[in-house]
Amino acid sequence: MSCCSPDNSCSTSTAARDEKTAGVTTVYKVQGMTCGHCETTVTKEVSAIAGVTGVTVDVAAGLVTITTTDEPDEARIAAAVDEAGYELTGRAENLSAR
Repeated sequence: MSCCSPDNSCSTSTAARDEKTAGVTTVYKVQGMTCGHCETTVTKEVSAIAGVTGVTVDVAAGLVTITTTDEPDEARIAAAVDEAGYELTGRAENLSAR
């Protein structure tokens, strides 16, 4: 399910939150995102989770990078992504650990 029209167009601007904070950074694969509105929606839902200090969404790659104060609560993250209308399909390789 996508937040966009059937032709994948969207007129909402992108407003991602990208905070550089200490903590645990985890990268997740998410299916269904196609535009800036998708990015904003996922960012808003995931940012509302207690302990989340940063969210970066890469729509083109289908990745969501989440920084948390402690180990992430993956059930809550999956539920937030689902609430936004997308599907969390698992962890991706943590690209920042290279």
